[in-house]
Amino acid sequence: MATPTPGSAPRGCTNLKLRQAARLVTRHYETQMAEAGLTITQYSLLSHAVVLGPLRAGELAAAMQLDASTLTRNLRPLVAAGWLRVQPGADARSRVVEATPAGRAQRAAAQKAWKRAQLALNHKLGSARVAALHALLDECIASLESQDHAA
Repeated sequence: MATPTPGSAPRGCTNLKLRQAARLVTRHYETQMAEAGLTITQYSLLSHAVVLGPLRAGELAAAMQLDASTLTRNLRPLVAAGWLRVQPGADARSRVVEATPAGRAQRAAAQKAWKRAQLALNHKLGSARVAALHALLDECIASLESQDHAA
């Protein structure tokens, strides 16, 4: 693997490289999560609802950095399975998302599959590299968000 030198210009398309990496990582997690009956997206949504909920749909979308239509689409199968419930909020336009007892149990069971996926990825890439990647991504996200808010 070639290591860039300080000050070297990026080569290639950043979006393409991120999407390629995301597809490979997603495929890795999906393989592990399949036995739990969830996609990694569903597991993430269920986990956010368990940890943060009950909360307004808009707050959940913001926490997951999703737009409202994507959240609504991703909620449907979890509501249909009885793992999440969506109820009217304080006003006519808001909705509150809450994990059901069955959803909490499903998330707990799925956590084992997620943990296996995480540990396997750490092993494949090396824990130090994964930690460095997390730090770099956190910095990039913060920088992009601050520029979006300034615009």
